[in-house]
Amino acid sequence: MRIWAIANQKGGVGKTTTTLSLGRGLAARGHKVLLIDLDPHSSLTRAFGVPLEPVPQGVQELFATPPHEIASLSRASDIPGLDYLCAQASLATLERRSANQPGLGLALQQAFARHGDRHDYILLDCAPTLGLLMINALAAADRLIIPTQAEPLALHGLEGMVRTGEMVERSRKRALPISVLPTLFDRRTRAGNETLKQMQDRHGARVWEDAIPVDTRISHAAGLTQPMQGDDYPGRGHAAYRRALEWILGEDGRALEQEAA
Repeated sequence: MRIWAIANQKGGVGKTTTTLSLGRGLAARGHKVLLIDLDPHSSLTRAFGVPLEPVPQGVQELFATPPHEIASLSRASDIPGLDYLCAQASLATLERRSANQPGLGLALQQAFARHGDRHDYILLDCAPTLGLLMINALAAADRLIIPTQAEPLALHGLEGMVRTGEMVERSRKRALPISVLPTLFDRRTRAGNETLKQMQDRHGARVWEDAIPVDTRISHAAGLTQPMQGDDYPGRGHAAYRRALEWILGEDGRALEQEAA
């Protein structure tokens, strides 16, 4: 089982779209995939059409005493091989609980250990906040994927997220490879092209050499939760995410080879 955390401390960079696109791409390859919504705003959960009321069971129950099992909380989507786990607004209260409840920082890691190999991939859609949920995700992850808007202001969020990933890597004493995925790229603008070059110059091989373009066909995440039809929703954005998945899988394979060496 491989665990990918999709995270950025800046909002509006396409984290949920990236989680859904990579998840459905993995499912199309025949993998069993679980998407976990770690954002109290629940964008991923809403994309699957889960209503606000009644409040669904989900991630909050993984932090309960005793914790629930992932298998009892996950839901099957309409896409074969793709399951998901809901977020709740109450996740925002976990920070306060952590002061009086030691061990919450490793709750996800422990839940995944109990879950075993029921899924080939688990993708964690993180909130744009450096807190207990993001630290949980990074502590458990085998790879950090950072979607980053190709615009100047997004570079600050990227730098902060890279530093956070490196800090967690040192703390847990286990490699946390980083993949930077440029998103919302408009090649017609000078700012977009210059920002993409700055990302590549600053972070080198960590940055995908291509970019996810601005594409209205992937701007509504709910469309990505529907079953595949024909060529899996043709369009520039979807085609780019398929290429991005190929790149990430290649990077992941090389990381596994290095671990085994």
